[in-house]
Amino acid sequence: MGKGRRTCMGMAWPSGTRRIGCSQAQKRRYSPGVQRVFPYISAMVNNGSLSYDHERDGRPTELGGCTAIVRNLHYDTFLVIRYVKRHLTIMMDIDGKHEWRDCIEVPGVRLPRGYYFGTSSITGDLSDNHDVISLKLFELTVERTPEEEKLHRDVFLPSVDNMKLPEMTAPLPPLSGLALFLIVFFSLVFSVFAIVIGIILYNKWQDQSRKRFY
Repeated sequence: MGKGRRTCMGMAWPSGTRRIGCSQAQKRRYSPGVQRVFPYISAMVNNGSLSYDHERDGRPTELGGCTAIVRNLHYDTFLVIRYVKRHLTIMMDIDGKHEWRDCIEVPGVRLPRGYYFGTSSITGDLSDNHDVISLKLFELTVERTPEEEKLHRDVFLPSVDNMKLPEMTAPLPPLSGLALFLIVFFSLVFSVFAIVIGIILYNKWQDQSRKRFY
């Protein structure tokens, strides 16, 4: 993704957004547990309720990751993110051999339709150049059964099977024009009916008040 420069591959978004993110940490900040060799590619799925933990390099919410030595190379490096039938795969070509190497493979990833692709950059203690030379998108043709197609349409929030994310309220589907018309119409009818009933009760109350004086 860069030539003759320190490079960063992947995508990262501000915390609290709904997305699937692939980010690359450039410097070790968190050491307990399994030691990592940096730069490091990691992936996470967010339904809008999670925050990326920069102090621990995103480990609490990480789905998987791998080391990617991409600094000061004199050839282009590449990253591919593929999502097919709830299966997320990330591969990289960083050795200059035009060969893909597996990095992350996660089944059971559920992503809604209608979202967007984006790239951004954030650095910690280390200052780097992050160059994205190009971003190519391809729509894969996948055959689905009617049941699979229905399940794919019914996904409203990003999630991962067997991974508990904090609960978020799924966005309600937009109302159709007919439904909106009926709601407004019956609201007006109810308002008119309530006003008429109120007037009738008020007149009866006035009649009874007059009778008391006679």
